Amino acid sequence: MLFQHKNLYSFFLEREVAISIFLPLDYNPSVTYPLLLFNDGQDFEALHMHEILTRMQVENRMAPVLVAGIHAGQERIFEYGTAMMPDYAGRGSKAQATTSFVTDELLPYLKEHFHIKSSGITYAGFSLGGLMALDMAWNHSGLFSKAGIFSGALWWRQKALHEGYSDADRIMHAQIRNTASKPALKIWFQCGSLDEYDDRDNDGVIDSIQDTLECISELERKGFVWQKDVFYTEVELGEHNQKTWSAVLPEFLQWAFGKENR
Repeated sequence: MLFQHKNLYSFFLEREVAISIFLPLDYNPSVTYPLLLFNDGQDFEALHMHEILTRMQVENRMAPVLVAGIHAGQERIFEYGTAMMPDYAGRGSKAQATTSFVTDELLPYLKEHFHIKSSGITYAGFSLGGLMALDMAWNHSGLFSKAGIFSGALWWRQKALHEGYSDADRIMHAQIRNTASKPALKIWFQCGSLDEYDDRDNDGVIDSIQDTLECISELERKGFVWQKDVFYTEVELGEHNQKTWSAVLPEFLQWAFGKENR
């Protein structure tokens, strides 16, 4: 696949943002392609993104798609999160600026320089970048139709554990619960059984899996249907790292862009 590296200055983030772009095989500038956005594009090499995309398109396992990876900056812990509010420690305080960068700067840039569809975009991310992707898609479903959350930081909370925390303090869960109507989204989640070792309520289920499954429960209460609107993959012995995410990446790409799913 053809690769391009772009630097785009963001007035919202007040810095240059590096973007890694993979064009579809046999890219034709007159054809309009679907767009897949990833947070943490600086990890594409460790994820073997180029090799996986190339192999899957050569093997005709996925439709042609333009992939853009947004590189995180030095303030990643502040630039990723939930736009509605930071967490209890002030992390994610620039998530609204990241949202504005994507919607008002990056997407117009990509539409101007490449033939991409203006809606039905897929947004994915890893860990905190996964939370950011879900938050973005949830609040802008007119732009995004699918979200992929790899080991999402769904623990994101308003209170620290020692400050009277309860599960109702999880920010993304509360946002889903309090949304008036069901957005037109399909959402794919992944967790590894060794994503972490923390188990805050000592129920034998690690927090990352519990937070993910309970996020899915909130979605189901909102009207999402299991295996139709919301999907979950649990990787046995999967860890919180690029090796695990790379291994499951083909499954996600097949789900999002497999030709039988078009």
